[in-house]
Amino acid sequence: MQDERVDAYIAGAEAFARPVLVHIRGIVHAAMPAATETIKWGMPFFELNGKRLAMMAAFKAHVGLGVFDGTLMASGDGMGQFGKITGLADLPPDAEIVARLHAAAALIASGAPARPRAAMPKPALAMPDDLAAALAGDAAAQAAFEGFPPGARREYVEWVVTAKQPATRARRIATTVAQCAEGKRLHWKYEEC
Repeated sequence: MQDERVDAYIAGAEAFARPVLVHIRGIVHAAMPAATETIKWGMPFFELNGKRLAMMAAFKAHVGLGVFDGTLMASGDGMGQFGKITGLADLPPDAEIVARLHAAAALIASGAPARPRAAMPKPALAMPDDLAAALAGDAAAQAAFEGFPPGARREYVEWVVTAKQPATRARRIATTVAQCAEGKRLHWKYEEC
């Protein structure tokens, strides 16, 4: 089903982009007759059963095309998996786009996410000398702190080093030692809810 907002988007695009957008739109609807159109983040999206299937965007000098088929979208070289499209000749063969649309439709039907998000590990923070000295002064606090998982230790360290005033930092160090001596993580109050 076509959306008049997408008609307006295409009409307002640069002259070079209009035939590319019309072609992409035609491929999507021919391959996926049940696809619907919408505007998200200011650009046309195609959806299937309310889930993202594909998107297209027109810029001043190129068009971007992305299909939510589980492959990574490009970063820095246009938007989507196909780089900067400046004309119909830059589009991949229609059969490739159709195959990606079918792969995206299969992902939607399976209920799997279009692209699993990878957890990005945070870099380790250096233990500040004043916090290390305070923990070393209380054996129970030191043992509990060292027994916490890395994320819990990081929360305490980050909390201490982000203090802007020396008095605030000193209070945070004292709280860290006291809570660690009791075996409590920084946000222990919220863990018990």
